[in-house]
Amino acid sequence: MRTNYDDVSESDDVPSFTAARPAINISESESDNSPLIASHEEDKEIDGKFPKARHVLGLMGFLGFANVYAMRVNLSVAIVAMVNNTNSEIPDFDNNTDLCPLPPYSNTTIPDGMGEGVTFPSMHAMLSRWIPPLERSRFAAYVYAGANFGTIVSLPLSGWLCSLDFMGGWPLAFYIFGGLGIVWIFWMLLVFDEPRKHPRISQEEKRYIEIACKIKDHDRENDDYVPWKGIFTSVPVWALLITQCGQSWAFYTVLTEIPTYMANILHFSIQQNAFLSALPYLTSWIFAILSSNFADWLLRKQYLSQLTSYKIWNAVASIVPAVGLLFVGYVGCDKILVMFMLAGLGAAYGGVYSGNQMNHMALSPRHAGTLYGITNAAANTCGFLAPYVIGGLIRGRENLTQWREVFYLAAVLDISGSLIYLLFASAEQQPWSTQRRSRLSVRN
Repeated sequence: MRTNYDDVSESDDVPSFTAARPAINISESESDNSPLIASHEEDKEIDGKFPKARHVLGLMGFLGFANVYAMRVNLSVAIVAMVNNTNSEIPDFDNNTDLCPLPPYSNTTIPDGMGEGVTFPSMHAMLSRWIPPLERSRFAAYVYAGANFGTIVSLPLSGWLCSLDFMGGWPLAFYIFGGLGIVWIFWMLLVFDEPRKHPRISQEEKRYIEIACKIKDHDRENDDYVPWKGIFTSVPVWALLITQCGQSWAFYTVLTEIPTYMANILHFSIQQNAFLSALPYLTSWIFAILSSNFADWLLRKQYLSQLTSYKIWNAVASIVPAVGLLFVGYVGCDKILVMFMLAGLGAAYGGVYSGNQMNHMALSPRHAGTLYGITNAAANTCGFLAPYVIGGLIRGRENLTQWREVFYLAAVLDISGSLIYLLFASAEQQPWSTQRRSRLSVRN
């Protein structure tokens, strides 16, 4: 059986994300079902400028996600220093949120979350317009791995900054990463919505992207039409949403609660805590790059169908971390075992970029950003609720038994979501994906 790549068939010699000169042998007059085949014999045809516009998009996307997650996770380390009032000297002023009214505090955190919440759906929409199917899986893995890179840098660096006496220590974790976020404004000058709007893209690269991504004028005219009924009655969309919710709950348990667990139960120092908290993201980053290339190789060789590939990598990214969380509650204070378990569950989670993260584009290339916005909003809601539910489970009696219940819950939700995805996921473009606004509604 021949694997379906969104009507794109690959040869054994496929350009990677870093390849500067992929080529195609298709004319614009051919039908939408014509295959796009990489041909290195035509490299000169699309040689164009260097760097490639889509590679600039990839680099800026990587740095953007690194910034977003650096600013998101620094609080999980800084909060330990912020609430630690143990001091032999009496300070002139106690900098903690007890002296800060709730409305001003909310006025800073709510816009922060709203600004960061659109990053993944927006990038999904950009990838569907900029990245040819032959390059999409690995390209997305490199871009989204920026989130892991930002976490890897932010956690240990925040721990070190919190240990300093300069400016109180922990405020530096917010000043530095916030400043880096402002510098990223160069995105506005270097990246554009689609190839036809880019003033510096070569004509060869523009033509290559538009043909490979099948960008048509009538698609642009219907960009604002979204088949909401079709989306919310689609079983594969719900399967995708549910597995992302389970993964998000487990992810936010690791992100927000593991540092507290290691500080209060395992009694690790802030520096040790920061390093161990960053370890899962380091291994996830490495495994995401390796697994995405391996997944594409399996598809090129036609050892797996696209759907089977999605399901296998999603199971790896869900079930293995869930089992790892269960073991974390039983390894005690053995630092070597803790490091091993955190590294293992983090590495397995890297498989998500070859799993459900690409599934939105298969279900509907035109509405990939909208789909990701819906599923990501639901997943982040679960992540938002996780700390409150965990607080209820602990109920002020913070001990190893209570924390094991926290890990049990995360594991059950993660595995359950994966099983539902295995049963109901699809890699076929859905019928509602190609629905267009009726002529009558357009005239009105």
